[in-house]
Amino acid sequence: MIDRFNIAADILKLDESVRQKLQRPEKQIVVNFSITLDNGETENFEGYRVIHNTALGPSKGGIRYDNAVNLDEVKALAAWMTWKSAVTGIPFGGAKGGIICDPRKHSKTELEKITRAYTKALADIFGPEKDVPAPDMGTGPDEMGWLMDEFSIVHGKPIHAVVTGKHLHSGGSLGRVEATGRGVSIISLLALQKLKLRPARSTAAIQGFGNVGLHSALFLYEKGLKIVAVSDVSEAFYNPEGLNIPELILYYNLNNKSIKGYPNSVAIKHEDLLLLEVDVLIPAAKEDVITKQNAGNIRARIIVEGANGPVSSDADKILHENKVLVVPDILANAGGVTVSYFEWLQNSLLESWRIHQINKRLEDILEKGFDTVFRVAVQHNVTPRIAAYIIALKKVAETQSVKDVAADTPKFKQN
Repeated sequence: MIDRFNIAADILKLDESVRQKLQRPEKQIVVNFSITLDNGETENFEGYRVIHNTALGPSKGGIRYDNAVNLDEVKALAAWMTWKSAVTGIPFGGAKGGIICDPRKHSKTELEKITRAYTKALADIFGPEKDVPAPDMGTGPDEMGWLMDEFSIVHGKPIHAVVTGKHLHSGGSLGRVEATGRGVSIISLLALQKLKLRPARSTAAIQGFGNVGLHSALFLYEKGLKIVAVSDVSEAFYNPEGLNIPELILYYNLNNKSIKGYPNSVAIKHEDLLLLEVDVLIPAAKEDVITKQNAGNIRARIIVEGANGPVSSDADKILHENKVLVVPDILANAGGVTVSYFEWLQNSLLESWRIHQINKRLEDILEKGFDTVFRVAVQHNVTPRIAAYIIALKKVAETQSVKDVAADTPKFKQN
């Protein structure tokens, strides 16, 4: 994140004090708490919440439950959220949170206790106008519902807008579950259009078949693309004739959320999926899967970053020299935060929008963001990634400077 930040900051000639301010989080909170497990034993947990920036509005960002959660990772992800909101024009700042735990090893009761204890510890940090959490790796609508309920108990009234990604019956929004994948598919179609490629004659490979990869595959399949390869942690499959994605999703759901053993394809190595000759490659699994080691062997014409940080900074130059169009994560996977914003807005206004309204607004926002990024890329003769950072940094820096001036202005007492 810092590597790309510095390139954009140099182009904008950002003042050193502004640069340092935007690199560093506004707040870093570390909490420790304990719960009683189902077996009667007590276990301690450490959790984090990093507020990166609130110049554009309340901070916004997911909470992840994972054994590998650490403060540096949370800080980087919080900054990404700031730039993601700024690029798409959403009035949010950036935040991220996490708890060091393995959610697979805990019962529903234990996960509820963990979530409620974490919420209670951060009850003064969260708030609809302050900091709005959302689901991330290892969390979902259940955790967000418990968080909202605990926050409401602490404050003595129902406050639905404190969190997004909730179940519909708890004030969640239509379209939220599939929002990131829908956004990735919208961006992929815009990128194909940019290269004058027709969807019906294009191919795609998707690394990762979780929420983002699955919905990206489904929406692109419905638009006529031939999805020739997909993978999850268990297996990677290839079919040059194209996979039947609705059939694969049905198999996945009936097979304990795994594509392992899917019959109508050929198993390939996970790393080979990234090197297939396709029009669109969507890395939607984890960070740093395309590095300087394999970037030179990438044969896709377009990479759309469904995950956060799947292309390392040292691979950027190689891909650019090889004329691979990379649509950066802070634009490509912004569908999630966009529909989260819609949920927050509906909760705040006590409204409920129809699905066609949500999908249309999502498409409009992402299309505008895409056009702006590519216009700035041409204007500064940079990659779309650096263009996205230029847009985000400029917007946040200008807003931050106005707020700083206002804060420094002496307040005079009236007679």
